[in-house]
Amino acid sequence: MSIEIIIVIILALGFDFLNGIHDSSNVVATMICSRALPPRWALGMTAVANFVGPFVFGVAVANTIGHEIVDAASININVLIAALASAIFWNLLTWYLGIPSSSSHALIGGFMGAVIIGAGIGAIKIEGLEKVLIALFTSPIIGLIVGFVILRLILIFSWNASPKINKFYRRSQIVTSLALGLSHGTNDAQKTMGIITLALVTGGYLKVFAVPVWVIVVCSAMIALGTSLGGWKLIRTLGSKFYKIRPVDGFSAQLASAIVILGASLVGGPVSTTQVVSSAIMGVGAAERVNKVRWNVAYEIATAWLLTIPVTAVIAAVFYWLISRFFS
Repeated sequence: MSIEIIIVIILALGFDFLNGIHDSSNVVATMICSRALPPRWALGMTAVANFVGPFVFGVAVANTIGHEIVDAASININVLIAALASAIFWNLLTWYLGIPSSSSHALIGGFMGAVIIGAGIGAIKIEGLEKVLIALFTSPIIGLIVGFVILRLILIFSWNASPKINKFYRRSQIVTSLALGLSHGTNDAQKTMGIITLALVTGGYLKVFAVPVWVIVVCSAMIALGTSLGGWKLIRTLGSKFYKIRPVDGFSAQLASAIVILGASLVGGPVSTTQVVSSAIMGVGAAERVNKVRWNVAYEIATAWLLTIPVTAVIAAVFYWLISRFFS
């Protein structure tokens, strides 16, 4: 195996690890802040679910990322290195600043920037890119709506319940967080699987695009490892800055997020766990009272989302130029 392919695999697994740290907050924030489980128990349980997810629900998202967006014959390994380096840089920056930015947006933006500068826009398959962008940009809206509807239904069906029902919603988050962890591993780990498999096809190590079992194993393990370590700044952002989360809020937000992410994963739509969970939290809060949500925090996060793709595309283009100039 060439040194270039090894570099791609190392960078891809590094991105996967950071993705786990970055996105662990999305899965466990509501559970921790509503005191459903202690932090380490929540992170450990979610890490196991992340690992298992791709084996249970398949690799449709990996096929979308690695096979449907670009023509493998038109790109070189430097494109993949630049794309991954850009996404890793952005993840590290937003992690340090405590901004729940989208790892998925970072990877797609870096991928597009590197492909365009390295192989030209003709290397991009428009139909596949449309599928990715539609999934990324509609999923937060769907998450907000589903979160809103779920809490409304819960309030209707439990309007005369005693305060003891909080105990039920607190314990039920163990089930919903497992579902969310499975869906997160299914969607996010597969993006890295797609990149590694694309590198193997580009390098001539695979004749057709088919994700090897060892790629599934190492990518699932790496995102699980990152998840187990947690991103505490991001957990605080998602778990407390929108509003004070109660057990019923955590249950509703996790259930809504799991439904949206798992549904997208089964049809091969790569979505941002950060976006879906954040919007579901906002939808749940708005269902009880619109002014309950601190919308200024939502505005700051939305701004980071919108900036991620263009910024990482430019960063990837710069990385590709540097790699081509000094390390060809």
